[in-house]
Amino acid sequence: MSVRPIKRLVASKPTIEGDGVHLHRAFGFGDTSDTDPFLLFDDFRNNNTEDYLAGFPWHPHRGIETITYVLAGTVDHADSLGNAGSISAGDVQWMTAGSGIIHQEMPKGDDNGRMHGFQLWANLPSSLKMTPPRYQEIKAADIPEVSDDDGTSVRVICGEFWGVSGPVDGIAAEPRYLDVRVPPLTRKSLPVETTRHAFAYVFDGSGIFCNASEPRGVSTEGIGAEVSGSQLAENRSLVVFDRGDEVTVDSGDQGMRFLLVSGEPIGEPIAWYGPIVMNTQAELRQAFAEFEAGTFLKHE
Repeated sequence: MSVRPIKRLVASKPTIEGDGVHLHRAFGFGDTSDTDPFLLFDDFRNNNTEDYLAGFPWHPHRGIETITYVLAGTVDHADSLGNAGSISAGDVQWMTAGSGIIHQEMPKGDDNGRMHGFQLWANLPSSLKMTPPRYQEIKAADIPEVSDDDGTSVRVICGEFWGVSGPVDGIAAEPRYLDVRVPPLTRKSLPVETTRHAFAYVFDGSGIFCNASEPRGVSTEGIGAEVSGSQLAENRSLVVFDRGDEVTVDSGDQGMRFLLVSGEPIGEPIAWYGPIVMNTQAELRQAFAEFEAGTFLKHE
């Protein structure tokens, strides 16, 4: 087995999106060649309702899939297909925008005002850019969790891991999306297919990913700020891995929790502006022209 070294270790960067939602962006709106097929990853975590309650009002998407995973609070969803629902702690919403969808996502805090969740954007290949839109809502009770003898536990949201398959299916990138808990002071190796791009996002505790190279700064604004002088991956750290067939981590004295996400790279040109991602500038201009003309939605 070959351990994947760290290609990049960065801290997520504070930003504001939607109608004034304060969040941290790990990557997006820049060079995503190292994370292809994934385009963007946001950590929206806040205890101040004024910093998130205005949410993400009605807006369009085309050419991508969005994955929302909630840990605290709720997110109310409605879209142009007529879907309406609410996801809460442990739930997942997976939306395939395809040819075009208009939706809104409105976060609400729990009884203590806490809101915490993640949103990941996955690209669609050119052959599926105009596929009919689709919406999947998966409740926490339907997401399997597997454990190892050392106390490590993994929620399998999408893909197969340790012989268990997640409930989200029919996704173009065929990703593996895992929520991993490693107990304190434990070395853990987790398999990742060699051909896939993979990243981890640490959101609780800390640990050192083995065979890591020194962190390298990235000039692209959307990627985040460099974590200087250490290979320690702490809260709100993004770890992008190089090639190999497993990821190995030594957890700190508080243990650690992180998302481990991998997918087959698409390797196609990207034309991207705001919520729409196509392959060419002409396709991008056409999408916005259709939105302005009221002809954006192809399936309702």
